[in-house]
Amino acid sequence: MATALFIIDVQVDFCEGGALACEGGALVAQKITQYLAEHRGSYDYVVASRDWHTPDSENGGHFPPQGIEPDYVNHWPLHCIANTHGAEYHANLDSSLIDIHIKKGQGAHGYSIFEGTTESGESIQSVISRLEIDQVDVVGIATDYCVRASSLDAIMEGLKVRVITSLTAGVSPVSTEAAIDELVDAGVQVVAKA
Repeated sequence: MATALFIIDVQVDFCEGGALACEGGALVAQKITQYLAEHRGSYDYVVASRDWHTPDSENGGHFPPQGIEPDYVNHWPLHCIANTHGAEYHANLDSSLIDIHIKKGQGAHGYSIFEGTTESGESIQSVISRLEIDQVDVVGIATDYCVRASSLDAIMEGLKVRVITSLTAGVSPVSTEAAIDELVDAGVQVVAKA
């Protein structure tokens, strides 16, 4: 069986200066690159997701209807629009270290990596099965949204899951703490450092 690192949504729009920035996002991107430089041998595969929202679409309600302000709960400001700078990996993340690229949120909310596909259209579930991945470490942005959703879905898929919190950035301390409690309750191992 194989072990993978899931890097969730380390994108320009989720880091400082982006459309939906998390404080500490750029530093997390840098720290993930440093971590991989030291620990690449610990993983058989490195899999990274990106929000890749469809232009000129509400993306299944992820973006509010025109003229309505986002509520930051059910819908969000425009971010990570496919083929824009904001959707690219942050420059601090060395994308040459990534083996498999997953795009999610194409016409949908797309919080979890399990809602995405590879460039060829293969589902992440198929990738996991084909590569016999049974353990994943999860890092990235945001701890309280897409890291949370991806980790919970990984548990539901029967994987052994660990979240490394020093390699994540959250939207807010309160929702991040609640997400970590939920992850622990679901059987995710949450560690500060690997």
